[in-house]
Amino acid sequence: MKAVAYKSCLPISDTKSLLDIELPQPYPTGRELLIKVNAIAVNPVDYKIRQNAAPENGDYRVLGWDAVGEVIATGDDVSLFKPGDKVFYAGDLNKQGSNAEFQLVDERIVGFKPQSLTDTDAAALPLTSITAHELLFEHLGIEQQSVGAVTKTDEVILVVGAAGGVGSILVQLAKAITGATIIATASRPSSKKWLEGLGADYVVDHSKPLKPQIEGLGFEHVTHVASLNSSESYFETYIDVLEPFGKIGLIDDPKSLDVIKIKPKSLSLHWEFMFARSMFNAADMAQQGVLLNHIASLIDEGHIKTTAGKYLGKINATNLKQAHKELEAGSAIGKIVLSGF
Repeated sequence: MKAVAYKSCLPISDTKSLLDIELPQPYPTGRELLIKVNAIAVNPVDYKIRQNAAPENGDYRVLGWDAVGEVIATGDDVSLFKPGDKVFYAGDLNKQGSNAEFQLVDERIVGFKPQSLTDTDAAALPLTSITAHELLFEHLGIEQQSVGAVTKTDEVILVVGAAGGVGSILVQLAKAITGATIIATASRPSSKKWLEGLGADYVVDHSKPLKPQIEGLGFEHVTHVASLNSSESYFETYIDVLEPFGKIGLIDDPKSLDVIKIKPKSLSLHWEFMFARSMFNAADMAQQGVLLNHIASLIDEGHIKTTAGKYLGKINATNLKQAHKELEAGSAIGKIVLSGF
């Protein structure tokens, strides 16, 4: 089967940073699905692993943790899907990724593809939807409400770096199924317009001091912070703008945080890592499949929309290098998607 992989941790400018290769087609066992990959999206986790995790024993490693495809075979213990089902999923860091024609995925972390979306538009959603949902409801403890019956609450969420992949779905989820006020951050006019279209109540500029902008909107404090990038740079600002017993949730990898500073306000700090359930075979791993089916329903009922921002063509090393380059530069709005081999 065709695949795109790497052998060494190299800069994306290096011709060997990602390679077009051929690999044997895998075979499903147990609760595994064998999925024919139709479309993928690219995430920061892809380039972070490429930069920092060299494959063992000189093997090839296939990246990619966002995909849409068709089930073509199942392991003996599969009960949730059958061949022919169209699915979407983020996958498992312990296994080879979706930058290949075929992939093995545990059925418990797979959902049925939204029927109203193309494969490329659906591929933009799994990883970021799981991340945003877990961050909002499991870590930050935002009150989840029924779609179409949302009532306003006193919750005020500051979403920093909101125009990226996770922020783009988090803002929509917060708008659709919570009563919170959403203050998103962006520094470019295009990003601001994007976020306003997704349902942000307010958009402030993260290239300028945040506290006076928030106060200018009439808020003395916020109750929650969803920090999606540059957490180290904004950490003291979060402490300043949060009310006592407020919560900070982050997804990035700051080199250091002086966490003792959150004690005076009795703040709490939460790290979201959507691969935790699959990496450690958590007892509730199937929650991710349930979550993806919930996202598909919200999409098909018109309450949220795809966050696909740019289509880069077929799944090959050249196009994936371009995707990695754009993500490393921090210039992407929404998700970068590719389809077909």
